[in-house]
Amino acid sequence: MSSFGQRLGAALAAHGPLCVGIDPHEHLLAQWGLDAGAAGAREFGLRVVEAAADHVGVVKPQVAFFERFGSAGFAALEDVMSAARAAGLIVIADAKRGDIGSTMDGYAAAWLAAGSPLEADAVTVTPYLGPDSLRETLAFAVRGGKGVFVLSATSNPEAAPVQTARTVDVASEDDQTVAARVARDIAWVNGSAAFEGGLGPVGLVIGATIDRAEFGLTDELLQRAPILAPGFGTQGAEPADLGALFGAVAAQVVASESRSILSAGPDGIAARIVERAGLYQEAVHG
Repeated sequence: MSSFGQRLGAALAAHGPLCVGIDPHEHLLAQWGLDAGAAGAREFGLRVVEAAADHVGVVKPQVAFFERFGSAGFAALEDVMSAARAAGLIVIADAKRGDIGSTMDGYAAAWLAAGSPLEADAVTVTPYLGPDSLRETLAFAVRGGKGVFVLSATSNPEAAPVQTARTVDVASEDDQTVAARVARDIAWVNGSAAFEGGLGPVGLVIGATIDRAEFGLTDELLQRAPILAPGFGTQGAEPADLGALFGAVAAQVVASESRSILSAGPDGIAARIVERAGLYQEAVHG
């Protein structure tokens, strides 16, 4: 069984960094001429998958835009993720789950267990009940060849006061930002000898619009960690900025775009994906 990091590395090498978000906002459903309900979200998602297949390696459904429709929305999400994985795309479920003990075990089983109706290749999680609360989830992911992306330094500006706050404890000789502490505390997984020489299974969410130095996220701290980077496209970061923003770890970046691509509509989305993917390839290869 190949690891998540191996599969993600192969996808990035073949298609470049672009990850297409699947976010059926209500205004986008209307723009696409689709029903503002579960059926419309399902059709929207399937069309995005069809447009993305063979042009990018990764898609990221935003779970909230499906679960707002209840059980029918989850059924739609199941169909979209199943179609994406069948098309050879890596699926990151953007669920941002976070809890402790058996509750977190339940979330891990829902999103990462083989054969689960909601099975994805990776899921986003929040560490703000303490990074150690994720330990069993990370181990579960590794055992199953799955991935996890842990929120560290997000692109929304209101998060900065919390994520740049300094923390001092007996486990650290020097004070660190909260974001850096999160990165440090999940690094033990990627530091395993089993993942040397490639990407590990545990990544970090680091916004493309933040100043990494302000958050204390050094290249050394991010070694072998896949980086899911929202903030490209509509939020302001561009493919040409990839190297300047991420430096020595740019090859580890999964660059997420949603509205900048989805706004092209059902007739223009395939061409928009090809265009944006090409720009990222140019940024990576020069």
